[in-house]
Amino acid sequence: MRKTTRYPVQGANPLWQLYRTVSFWKVMKNFVVIQLARYTPFLSWKNWLYRTFLRMEVGQHSAVALMVMMDIMFPELIKIGRNCVIGYNTTILAHEYLVEEYRLGEVRIEDNVLVGANSTILPGVTIGKGAVVAAGTVVHKDVPAGAFVGGNPMQIIRSAMQAGDE
Repeated sequence: MRKTTRYPVQGANPLWQLYRTVSFWKVMKNFVVIQLARYTPFLSWKNWLYRTFLRMEVGQHSAVALMVMMDIMFPELIKIGRNCVIGYNTTILAHEYLVEEYRLGEVRIEDNVLVGANSTILPGVTIGKGAVVAAGTVVHKDVPAGAFVGGNPMQIIRSAMQAGDE
């Protein structure tokens, strides 16, 4: 199971009760900032927007490609390490709204990680240092350091290389 905190709700589904769980104004501000960042071609500006207005942790020299969609409600739960590449049109979620509950979970992308284009990272996962996520992958559980993963459902294609392997 992913590392998420569960919040049960009564009555209508949690998405219908959205503004009881997160401020309307926070969502509006995040929407504007995320949309600006999605189209900004300058990586330093993009990372500045994420750090300054969304309170995300983004490590030095990390590159978030065009059209990446950060979690609009809880982006402060996203942590990206140093020297990472997050590929085109990837979605990173820190929340999920279900029928009878919603869940929040920190997403931690450690240093030197490559996430291929059009991937989706679900709440509560850690992608270990030096891992590679193939394009189009749904990351639904932790990825070990140095592993190469891909698919839907995600599978480990290759584990971290051992000392002496080539």
